[in-house]
Amino acid sequence: MAFGRGRGEEETIGAPAPQAGSNSAQAGLTAFIDQGSAFEGKLSFKDTVRIDGSFRGQISSENTLVVGETGEIDANIESQIVIVSGQVIGDVVATRKIVLHKTAAVEGNLESPTVVIEDGASFNGQLTMKSEGKSGSRPASDSPGN
Repeated sequence: MAFGRGRGEEETIGAPAPQAGSNSAQAGLTAFIDQGSAFEGKLSFKDTVRIDGSFRGQISSENTLVVGETGEIDANIESQIVIVSGQVIGDVVATRKIVLHKTAAVEGNLESPTVVIEDGASFNGQLTMKSEGKSGSRPASDSPGN
């Protein structure tokens, strides 16, 4: 499914997802908001979505969100994996991983067990790293020892 500029038509959501086992499902990308497109509302999806256009609202995902270099997001994001190369204003919560590429600009709080920030990325907010449902890897002992 792709969201992009049509011939003056409004963008819509709800096209059927690729069938399991099909080649397009294997490629991973199931939706795309193209550069020059603007979308506002609540976006919820199960697979991978790439946004190169403008989105304002709320994003909830069960898999991966990719914000391309021309992507401009003004939304709180909840996903397993969030990869940012563009601009995000809002809090990002990822249950697995957040990646900020060198062209990323993020204004908001990040929460994830794994965070990668490339040299050159801009991040302004608080970072919270929580393990995935684990109690932590450090011993709870007060005394140092081997």
